[in-house]
Amino acid sequence: MKVSIIIPAYNVENYIDKCLNSLVKQSLKDIEIIVVNDGSTDNTQKVIDKYAKKYSNVIALEKENGGVSEARNLGLKKATGKYIGFLDSDDWIDKDMYKKLYQKAISEDFDIVACDTEAIFPDKKQYISSNIKNDFVSNKELMIDAYAVIWNKIYKKDLIKEITFKKGMNFCEDVEFLYMVYSKAKKIGVIHEPLHNYLQREGSLTYVYDKKLYKLIEAMDDIIEYYKKNEIFDEYKEELEYTYVRYLYATFIKRMAKTKNKLEFNKAVNTVIEKVTKEFPNYKKNHYLKGLNPKNLYLKYFNKTLSKIIYEISSREKFN
Repeated sequence: MKVSIIIPAYNVENYIDKCLNSLVKQSLKDIEIIVVNDGSTDNTQKVIDKYAKKYSNVIALEKENGGVSEARNLGLKKATGKYIGFLDSDDWIDKDMYKKLYQKAISEDFDIVACDTEAIFPDKKQYISSNIKNDFVSNKELMIDAYAVIWNKIYKKDLIKEITFKKGMNFCEDVEFLYMVYSKAKKIGVIHEPLHNYLQREGSLTYVYDKKLYKLIEAMDDIIEYYKKNEIFDEYKEELEYTYVRYLYATFIKRMAKTKNKLEFNKAVNTVIEKVTKEFPNYKKNHYLKGLNPKNLYLKYFNKTLSKIIYEISSREKFN
């Protein structure tokens, strides 16, 4: 088997048909499609069964609800492909996506191959680049520049055979998984085409602006612990430091700014400032923060005053 694609599914009866239809029509035929029903209470399983009955390469698995991490881990145990891909059950892909990713992967024995994606909103489409300019990159470049999602990539199975998704981590679990994988990847290829369609809907975990966001801090701490435990922290200190600061001061804070609870937002600001100060007290000297890039300046000079400005701006921009 060339590629195994793992799809966790929970109450997605209105979306999964389009997802599975795009998979069974892939131009790469030597693939297995592993669909893990994570205890759905709607008609998701009926849709899955329809495809499993019609297509021999669709493998239907069922389990009690435990979250997306457990579902993906079950899929990983069953996967037999040389390469592994992940897809969310409400997304769909170009018919040549896995053919192009696989051909790129075997052309130079890449550990990971990524492509671009397109975000699908109710009224528009938005091109999302992988943020990688070249056709191949180092793992350090991937850590700093790449769009940190798991579903626009394939991974050599041997690369991830000892890595799993953290049980109970059902928000930002892909970030934690990726940064563990990045530490092992030596050759990464890139295809500059939007082969993946990323559905934007309010019911998805992407649009959570509550205490689940604290899972992002947990993920960052787990990543640091992993690198220290495996005695590779010093090798990647600059990249980890920049990533830690970027996710806490930018991703976490900007999402928390969407909350209507100002006290909760202020608590979040105090939390991340304390975390960064303790873990990386000299982060302002990080070489990735040098230069005139506005994003880097924002990270370098983040403080409580700046956070208030962010909150006020966000309060006037209603989420839609």
